[in-house]
Amino acid sequence: MTKPRIYGMSFAGVYRLYIAKAERKGRTKAEVDEALRWLLGVSQEDLDGHIAAMTTFEDLFAAQAPTLNPNRWLITGVVCGVRVEAIEEPLMREIRYMDKLIDELAKGKAMAKVLRA
Repeated sequence: MTKPRIYGMSFAGVYRLYIAKAERKGRTKAEVDEALRWLLGVSQEDLDGHIAAMTTFEDLFAAQAPTLNPNRWLITGVVCGVRVEAIEEPLMREIRYMDKLIDELAKGKAMAKVLRA
């Protein structure tokens, strides 16, 4: 069975799309970064390092994110027509959690709710 194409994609390429989507809806790069740091459990320096190094999604989640947020399972809803909590493949679920956080930002949800505070 072949891996989904997104696993080998550069996080930096998709990150730019996340920023563009958020900014179109009046949110900021800083808010996107905050949501991603919350999910991945990394510092801003580490996040910037992954972007500069063109880290793939597979590497980002499999080996590079030291402590994924334990509350990420609270992220529920639909992304690309699929309920994130129903995704069985662990790596794909983590990627969709990230997508869902950006969607919530773009929809104007308060940052405290996005971060499940």
